[in-house]
Amino acid sequence: MGRLFTLRDEDFHAWTQEQATALRQAAESRINLPVDWENLAEEVEEMGGQLRTEIASALARIIEHLLKLEHSHAADPRRGWVNSVLEHRDRIALLLEDSPSLRRHMDDLLVRGWKHGRKYALRGLAQDEIGDKDLPALCPYRLDEVLDDGWWPENRHGLPPVEAIS
Repeated sequence: MGRLFTLRDEDFHAWTQEQATALRQAAESRINLPVDWENLAEEVEEMGGQLRTEIASALARIIEHLLKLEHSHAADPRRGWVNSVLEHRDRIALLLEDSPSLRRHMDDLLVRGWKHGRKYALRGLAQDEIGDKDLPALCPYRLDEVLDDGWWPENRHGLPPVEAIS
């Protein structure tokens, strides 16, 4: 039992997936206890799935604000976009620290994050008359860039680099 408690502390996502499998095996062995094994397994498994959703959502916000930093004509909201990117990068780092097995899902989560982040950015960039044709169809940012606190896209309209925002 000690290894399971250690796994839970070291990688919560991996623990949820392992526990869901164990619950399903217990159900197959027909242990005579009044437990709804399959639904319990699904709930535990979903706890791990929620972590993936949380990361995809944070990636969407990062991408939304990276696109706005790169494409917007507006200078005033940039500080807020920078702060949002930094906050969501930290959030992802903490989730990956608690559940390192999620790293193997990051490429797929970036694709999900791109889809939603691009949509959110388009809505916000409409005031700058930037539309669908003005943003790339595929994510132009590498995962390591998206997660790197020191990396920022250049603004296409000559606004100062993010490093100049105090």
